[in-house]
Parts: sequence; structure tokens; C-alpha cells
Amino acid sequence: MDDKTPDRAPGSLAGNPAHELDASALKGLAHPVRLQLLELLDHHGPATATQLAARTGENTGSTSYHLRQLARHGLIEEVSGRGKGKERWWRSRRFGFDGDRFRRDPDTAQAAEFLLAELLRKRGAELGRWLEESRTTPREWVEATVNLHAVVRMTREELAGLVREVSRVVDAHVEKVRGREEDTPGTARVIVNFDAFPVGLGGQDPPESTESTESTE
Repeated sequence: MDDKTPDRAPGSLAGNPAHELDASALKGLAHPVRLQLLELLDHHGPATATQLAARTGENTGSTSYHLRQLARHGLIEEVSGRGKGKERWWRSRRFGFDGDRFRRDPDTAQAAEFLLAELLRKRGAELGRWLEESRTTPREWVEATVNLHAVVRMTREELAGLVREVSRVVDAHVEKVRGREEDTPGTARVIVNFDAFPVGLGGQDPPESTESTESTE
């Protein structure tokens, strides 16, 4: 899931617009089990309620219920043509939400704060796992990765332009490999995170900063 910048159009993926959460979907997602199921689908690909129950320790009735709720809000979708009989396979959908707007609305503030905190926790956990795995990851894959940090002084328009430009590049690459099978030779599940935000504007004067850029593999 992505906390959407207001300057980015909801329909960011060619042929398959990103799903924008409304207040009802936001509240529906703000549940520990549903977030866990969504994370498992993100990281491991399509799965059934039974498979997810085994991974989470929940019973199948519980995972089936929460999967139906996620599907009702358009956060996951059924994989057509897969499964036997009543067996249903589910996969995650890409979506975004206007975290700032929901945080400022008393009716959705609690759910929004919970989701944003979980988003940060998830990213931290992903980086921690990568730090451990990278010790034994093949060198050619490590060389293809990047951890980029940059601090620059920009106008609001320049920041919005940077976000739009990087988002278009990411979306183009996502669309190019959409629907690729999990067992495709020579592939790995790749996590892409991008953050760009101003500091020092929350009720105080922005601090002076110098331009610096670091890039490490």
C-alpha cells in the first residue's frame, strides 16, 4: 500500500488504475489480521485461505472471512482459472490512500494513524530482512540494488515534479512485468520504496540545509 501524494493522479497505472481507498475501505483495512494477510500476499504471491491460515496460525474460517472483507473493499482479487472446486486463490491489488486527509478527519484519524504506523513498521522490517539476507544473496543481485539518500532544498513545485517523475518510472516498470508467474526463471520478488518529504514545516521555520547525496549498493 502507498500513502498517496495529492499531486499524483489515482489512475497511475496504464490500463489498470491504482485503487484509491475511501473512508470505508480505510477502516476495513485497519485490522491486524487483514494487514498480515495482505502482507503475505504481497511477499509470497497468490494463496488460498487454507495456506494463509497455516502461515498465520489463524483458522481457515477466520482467514476466509478477512479475505472476503479485503476483496469487498477492492484490496485483493480472486485469481481466475486457478484452484479446484470451491478452492479460491487470492492476490493483492495495488492501491493508495490520502493519509494526510484521513488523519485530519476525526472520523478516520485513528484508522489512518494505525495504517501509517504499520506502513513504516513494514518498511523497517523489510529493510531488516534484506540486511540479513544480503550476506548470502548472490553478488550480482546485490550489485543491482541501491539505497539512495539525498537532502536538497526544493520548492513545493519541484518536489511535486520529482514525485511525479519517479512515480511514472516505477509504474512503467511495474506494468511491464504485471502478471508474471511466481516461478519465472531468473526472477525474484523485488521491493521498491520511495519517500520524498519536506522537514521543518510543521509549525516552525525550516532549518538551513546543505545539498548532499549518498548512494550505496
